[in-house]
Amino acid sequence: MAFTPRGGAPRGRGGFGGDRGRGGARGGRGGGRGGFGGDRGGRGGARGGARGGRGGRGGARGGRGGAGAGAKGGQKAIVEPHRHAGVFIARGKEDMLCTKSMAPGVAVYGEKRITVDSPAPVVENGETAAATKVEYRVWNPFRSKIAAGILGGLQDIYMKPGSKVLYLGSASGTSVSHVADIVGPTGTVYAVEFSHRSGRDLINMATHRTNVIPIVEDARHPLKYRMLVGMVDCIFADVAQPDQARIVGLNAHLFLKVGGGVLVSIKANCIDSTAAPEAVFAREVQKMREERIKPKEQLTLEPFERDHAMVAGIYQRAA
Repeated sequence: MAFTPRGGAPRGRGGFGGDRGRGGARGGRGGGRGGFGGDRGGRGGARGGARGGRGGRGGARGGRGGAGAGAKGGQKAIVEPHRHAGVFIARGKEDMLCTKSMAPGVAVYGEKRITVDSPAPVVENGETAAATKVEYRVWNPFRSKIAAGILGGLQDIYMKPGSKVLYLGSASGTSVSHVADIVGPTGTVYAVEFSHRSGRDLINMATHRTNVIPIVEDARHPLKYRMLVGMVDCIFADVAQPDQARIVGLNAHLFLKVGGGVLVSIKANCIDSTAAPEAVFAREVQKMREERIKPKEQLTLEPFERDHAMVAGIYQRAA
């Protein structure tokens, strides 16, 4: 495709996006006027133009922002349970991973929401009660390591409805909100985050989810929050620190039950930026063995994250 100067072609930006690019068919950042905004003067024409309504980035494709407030649901949307309990697949033009929202009507990070009519229960006298609506939140694998691991084919995520999960490195709570949806009202998520700025967003998210206990504390010092955390079924760690395996081990010895699951997201650059990623992953797995965590599987999160690996294992208190 020949290069055309900015604002010169009907689509603007020299063919940067076709019908789905920035501004879609409305003319990108230039429109036919060569100016900065098509008809309305905003970036990309009438608020996203053909990009999926108000969704902005990603538009109707489920990217950041999604397609406005929620996807079209009703009878057309088909949501099936995934192999992992508490996780669902929304069938459509593109299949999407999703979780059943514990706080319907509330988006945590602008994710797309799908509302489905659940079948109306039949009452004793033969009449049917009013159909209830169930809301599912699309789980973006580019924003969550667990979602990337599930799509990568993890055999077991060690969390299901009713589980107690210790989440180390919660950040703003985007993934934590989905884990909270998985474990449901009978489960608990202990979300540990060191940064006060991210911790503020985490606490705001937890106001809508009663099963999330936000802990703004350093995961290197688990004794500081020992009075808040009970025994857990699973630990997920995404702390991206050179001593990550030691941090996971300290928390596992204190809070993880024998036979409990461990999921560790390893970012090679954060541990050793000079070594090959494969060597870093192998070294971390060996450190996990020394912490009495028996590795079960390892996979890279390649299409979604570069130089990341997910390691799943079982905690054995006896060596």
